Amino acid sequence: MDVAAFCAESRVVIVAGKGGVGKTTVAAALARMAAEAGLTALLIELEGKPGLHRAFGGQDPLDYQESQLLGGDGAGVRARRITPDDALLEYLADHGLRRISKRLVSTGVIDVVSTAIPGIRDVLVLGKVKQLERLPAADLIVVDAPATGHAVTFLTSASGLLDAARSGPLRVQAADVLEMLGDPARCRVLLVTLPEEMPVSETIEAAYQLEDRAGVQLGPVVVNCFEPLPEGLNGPVPRGNGSVAALDPAALAALESARQFSVHRHGLQTEQVARLGRELPLPQLRLPTIWTSAVGPAELGLLSSALEREVGRLSSGLSS
Repeated sequence: MDVAAFCAESRVVIVAGKGGVGKTTVAAALARMAAEAGLTALLIELEGKPGLHRAFGGQDPLDYQESQLLGGDGAGVRARRITPDDALLEYLADHGLRRISKRLVSTGVIDVVSTAIPGIRDVLVLGKVKQLERLPAADLIVVDAPATGHAVTFLTSASGLLDAARSGPLRVQAADVLEMLGDPARCRVLLVTLPEEMPVSETIEAAYQLEDRAGVQLGPVVVNCFEPLPEGLNGPVPRGNGSVAALDPAALAALESARQFSVHRHGLQTEQVARLGRELPLPQLRLPTIWTSAVGPAELGLLSSALEREVGRLSSGLSS
């Protein structure tokens, strides 16, 4: 499958995963991959984390107004941060209540309004995403969702609000959000995990919760930091001819210990990836570890290229 076809499967991709698995970086890599395929991508940040703009080399944190992170008028990546308060103020302004919205801000009532009804904050954000999807604001909208625990609540908030509100604009908004979430051509969720026991278990649990409670379509699972076994590590460190033979016994022992550690780690990762495939039968996109303390444009380029290769493998079934 080529990148354009992959990105065309749904206009909104919500990237979710347990905290620490790299979902923000994966969201950025997905947007960059789309841009490099000649598409326009809009990245949406929800939690105010610095990872998105820094991954593209940006200096200033994202805010509610769009900023260009990559490219220009044609293909590229734009980004913005959406908060419930900003979404509510814009909603009021769009409905002729701009003067009231300003008074709500000045008096602090905005905080009361946006928390008065359970789930309203999440629906306000998803309502803005829905509005951008309908425009459409870009060929692909990538949402960096909250961590898995909150992501389930985030994506099921509309159904809860629909049950609570019998009529009025809130019910309409919730119904529109549910319609978007339930349409695979408009929205799907990509879960990100690590090839480790706890993240894999949480990913499997979240996947079934999202399908059952939110009714969303799940895309491939991104397995981040999966380390293939380097060629030549299957057997003991050779002690015959060559530079290795010139090492003293202590150095040879250290090399052998490192080899055994790598083989053992690869075995554990492979076991968890296989379990993920058995218990959650979805295609997998496996990304390598980027050994750096922070992801910048160079590292993001490596991940974007790796993601493109994995997407290309989907049609042959090699990633499943």
